[in-house]
Amino acid sequence: MIISVTKAAKEWGVSRTTIYQKVNDGELSRTADKKIDTSEMLRVFGEPVSRKRTEQSVNTSNNTHLNSQTVQSCTALEHQLELERLKNEHLRQQVNDQKQLIENYQQQIGQLNKTLEKANASIHDFAQVRLLEFKQVEPNDEPQPEKEKDDIIDSTVGKKKRWWDFRD
Repeated sequence: MIISVTKAAKEWGVSRTTIYQKVNDGELSRTADKKIDTSEMLRVFGEPVSRKRTEQSVNTSNNTHLNSQTVQSCTALEHQLELERLKNEHLRQQVNDQKQLIENYQQQIGQLNKTLEKANASIHDFAQVRLLEFKQVEPNDEPQPEKEKDDIIDSTVGKKKRWWDFRD
């Protein structure tokens, strides 16, 4: 059931200022039309004063115990909700970290591909130069077999002389 702030203040025996302060502190919530659900009032303030007076004479200890259990249950649920929010935020942060890591790896792969392309181009250029050098070598340029160590060419006559040959 939804009631006005004024009616809630009268039924629970608290001032309107106290209710507004609880709303501002986040302990008590209001609906969109600025009214308060009675379950919210029960959660924060317990049973209304008018009901308390009639029920106190009947069973005070049961009400206190039930209210205590309700408050404990709500507190436990709020605590669990906050833990789940923290876990959710932690998981979001981990996902963002992993996305950043993937992006960094992709950049590294791109840089390595560029380096590899440059290296392949250099190898290709080197192979082209070597091929041109090889094609420029003519068959006449083939190295001649070494002359025997014992043979000496006489530059004046053009004949071979042996070092042991004593003829002039």
